[in-house]
Amino acid sequence: MKVAVIGAGTIVPDLLEAAEQIEELENYAVFGRESSLEKLKKLQDQYKIQCIYHDYAALLEDKEVEAVYIALPNHLHYPYAEQAVRSGKHVIVEKPFASSYAQAKDLVEKAEAANVVVFEAISNQYMPNYQKTKELVGRLGDVKIVQLNYSQYSRRYDLFKEGTVHPVFDPAQSGGALMDINVYNIHYVVGLFGRPEEVRYIANIERGVDTSGILTMRYPSFQCVCIGAKDCRAPLSINVQGDKGYIHSTDPANVYSSFFFGDDNGEAEQFELNGGRPRLYHELRVFTDMVVGEDYERAKKCNDHTLEVMAILDEARRQMKLLPDDVM
Repeated sequence: MKVAVIGAGTIVPDLLEAAEQIEELENYAVFGRESSLEKLKKLQDQYKIQCIYHDYAALLEDKEVEAVYIALPNHLHYPYAEQAVRSGKHVIVEKPFASSYAQAKDLVEKAEAANVVVFEAISNQYMPNYQKTKELVGRLGDVKIVQLNYSQYSRRYDLFKEGTVHPVFDPAQSGGALMDINVYNIHYVVGLFGRPEEVRYIANIERGVDTSGILTMRYPSFQCVCIGAKDCRAPLSINVQGDKGYIHSTDPANVYSSFFFGDDNGEAEQFELNGGRPRLYHELRVFTDMVVGEDYERAKKCNDHTLEVMAILDEARRQMKLLPDDVM
C-alpha cells in the first residue's frame, strides 16, 4: 500500500521509520509547502520516497496513492482528511482526530459511505503494553483512583511568552495543552473504562489558550484526574489504583514502554512488551491490517472510541470557552 505523508513536522520521521518496518507499506510520497522543500528532499533521500508534492489536489489525483497520513497542525486535520476521503483514499489522522466532535462524526460517516478506512493515530491504544494493561485491570479489584500526569515544558512556550505563537499555542488552530498533550491521557483512560459520567476542566489560560490544565472525570465507582501541561514540567506518571492492586508507569501515555503491576502482597511485576519497535509501529500495523483485510468492523470500533474522546474534548473546551463558535 503506497502512502503519502502530509506534512513535514517532527512526527514525520517517526512515522516514516515505523512504516519501513511494515512490509505491506511503501513510503511513496510526501507533501509540504514549497518553503519546506529542503526538508522534504532530506526526507525523500533518507526514506527513499518517490514523489514530493506541493499541490494537494494533484497528490489526491495520483492513482498510485492509496492512503494518506495527515501530520498537519490540528485545525487542518479535518479539511485535509475530508478531501482525501472524498478522493477514495484511506486516511490516518494524527491526534487530535479533528477540531470538534461534529467534524469527527462527519469524517467517520463520509469514510463509511466511501468504503474507506479513516483512523486516528493514537499510539497507546495499540501497543502490546496497553493490551496487557487491559487484561490486568480486572485484577485490581474495585478501582478507586486513576491519575495521569503528562507535563512536558515546551520550547515553544518561551517563544509564546515573547509573542511568537506556534500552532500548538494558537487557539485558532485548535492548539493548547488539552488538545496537544492531555489527549493522550484521555485516550488511555477511555480505552480502559469507557466514557465517564461527568467531565470537568480547569485550565491555566494565557492569551486565550490553555497552556496547562487539569481534567477530572467521574466514573460510577471512582474518580480520575488527567493533568497535561506545556508551560511547566514534573515527573511523568500513570497510576491506576484498586483495592487489590495497582498499575504504575513513569512513561508518558503516548510512549508507554514499561509499566508495573503490583498487588496487595507487596509484589510487583514489570512489563515491557512493545518489542523495541518504533513508537508508531503498532498503530500503523493495525491500520494496515484493517485496510488490507477490509476489516471495516474493526475500523468502526476504533472510530467509536475516537468519537468518545472527541466528545470529552468538546465538553472540556466548552467549559473553559476554548471551543470557537465557528468550528463545525
